[in-house]
Amino acid sequence: MISLKISELLNKQVNAEFYASNVYLQMCAWAEDQGLEGAADFFRTHSLEEREHMDKIFNYMAECGAPVTIEAIPKAPREYSHLMDVIEAAFEHEKHVTAMIKNIAKTAFESEDYTTFNFIEWFIAEQHEEEVLFGKVLGRAEMLDFTGEKGQKLMIMDNYLKQLAAEH
Repeated sequence: MISLKISELLNKQVNAEFYASNVYLQMCAWAEDQGLEGAADFFRTHSLEEREHMDKIFNYMAECGAPVTIEAIPKAPREYSHLMDVIEAAFEHEKHVTAMIKNIAKTAFESEDYTTFNFIEWFIAEQHEEEVLFGKVLGRAEMLDFTGEKGQKLMIMDNYLKQLAAEH
């Protein structure tokens, strides 16, 4: 049995992952509207991945007999100026999720809930991968001196995102 505090943090994370899935799906829709097939694939892949994360935490809570409450999910942002705006927003969102995951790990460890700590370690590694991935995307943009404008650099970035989506 997990403590009420851990249960509350995990429940917040379930809802945060659900929101993240919606954020990435909205980013996918934005990219589709812009004709950016690669970016659309990249963000759709991330949307599905976040949904898997939600399911993983949901299942863990169910196994532990912890109640899950799905809250109303806030509307995801849908207006972006350009692709770099979307990429930077996604990276900031990943850093926020990382902070939430680290807080669960810290709380679980401090309360000697080593089962939850062990469970959440997978998410710590996952968030590290996500931050590294977005760092690579931002590094590629910097290498190209891409700031979001239309043209050849946008197509190169879109193709790069398509490649990353296919690798994931």
